[in-house]
Amino acid sequence: MSGKHSIGRSNGKEKDTRIQRENRTIKKKNKGKKKGLKIFGIIILVLIIILAGIGVGGYSYVVNKLNKMQQVDINIDELNVNEELSGYRNIAIFGVDSRDSNLGKGNRSDCIIIASINEKTKDVRLLSVYRDTYVQIEGHGLDKITHAYSYGEAPLAIKTLNTNLDLNITEFVTVNFDLVAEAVDALGGIEITIEKSELQYINEYISATSQSTGMQSSKVTKAGKQTLDGVQAVAYSRIRYTSGGDYKRTERMRDVLEAMLKKLKTKSIGEINSLMDTFLPKVYTNITASKLIAMVPDLLKYNIKESIGWPYKTQGITLDRWYGVPVTLETNVKQLHTQVFEEENYEVPEDIKEISNKIINKTGYKE
Repeated sequence: MSGKHSIGRSNGKEKDTRIQRENRTIKKKNKGKKKGLKIFGIIILVLIIILAGIGVGGYSYVVNKLNKMQQVDINIDELNVNEELSGYRNIAIFGVDSRDSNLGKGNRSDCIIIASINEKTKDVRLLSVYRDTYVQIEGHGLDKITHAYSYGEAPLAIKTLNTNLDLNITEFVTVNFDLVAEAVDALGGIEITIEKSELQYINEYISATSQSTGMQSSKVTKAGKQTLDGVQAVAYSRIRYTSGGDYKRTERMRDVLEAMLKKLKTKSIGEINSLMDTFLPKVYTNITASKLIAMVPDLLKYNIKESIGWPYKTQGITLDRWYGVPVTLETNVKQLHTQVFEEENYEVPEDIKEISNKIINKTGYKE
C-alpha cells in the first residue's frame, strides 16, 4: 500500500468491543442487504468485461446476456472531463450502501474504485479512493467524497472525481452486494494469504457474515496462503482493526478482486455463463453492451498491475465529523499523474490548486 496515513489506534480490548457491537448489529438486521458484502463493488466491472469476452453463442447471444444489466444514460458534457488525459480509459466503480434494488440517488458510495486501463500496454491498475477523503463537491462545498453519490448519483460522483483528481472518467458501474460470498463459492474459493495479526479478526467476522448471509463456513485456524470460501473471503475483506485500519481494508478488497479474476480465468464456458446470469441483473451502468463487446479483442491482453490507494498521504481531522484530509490535494494529484499516468511534465490545474488551498485554510494541514 502506497502512502502514509494518520490513523487512530486503540487497544485490543477496545477493538474487540467494537467488533462485538458490530456483530450484534448484524444479527439484529438479518434481512435485506448484508453490510458485510457491500464492499465488493470493485469486482463487477472487470468480471462483466471478461464474461462478455469468454461467452459463446455469437453476438446476439452475448448482447442478450449483457442487456440484463440496468442501463442508464448520463450527460458526459457535465462531468468536467480532463480532455488532455489521453491513452487511459478510466472507469469508476461504485459500491453503494443500498438496502433494495435502487442503486441511484440517496446511496453513499462506500467503495470507490477507478479501473484505469492503459490503452497502449493493456495494463490495468485499480485506484482505490478512500471514502472519507475531504474534497470539493459541487453544490455542497468541502465534504467526504462518499457523499457525492448520495447527493447526485453517478454523475455528481464522477464529476467530483474528475474535478478533484483531474481525470477523464465518463463511464461507471454501480453494484449492490448480496452475491459476493456466493460468487466466491461458485469459483471454488480463492487463494489469499492470511497474516497472524488477522486471524482473530477474520474469525470474528466469519461468525457475523455467516449469520447475515445464512451461509455456513468454518474458522480459519492458521496463518499463511490458503483457499478461502465465500464467507471467509467476505470476512477477510471486512477486517479493519489491524495496523493500517480502513486503508488496509481497502487493500484487502483489491486482493480479493485480483484473486477472483485469477480464478475466473480457469473456469469453463458453462460455469462462466452461470456467473453471468447471477451478476449482470445487479449491475447499474452507462456502459452499453456494444461498448463492452468492443473491448473483447483486448481482454486476454489485460494485466492487473500494482494497485494504489489514494490519496497517497492523508491526515485525519474531526470537524463536524471525521475526515481524511489529503496533504495536500495539490501534491497528491501531481503524484498521481506523474506515477500512474506517466505525465512527467504534469502541472496541477489552477482550479485544483484553489481547492487545495481551501482545504488547507479549513484544516490547517499543509506540508
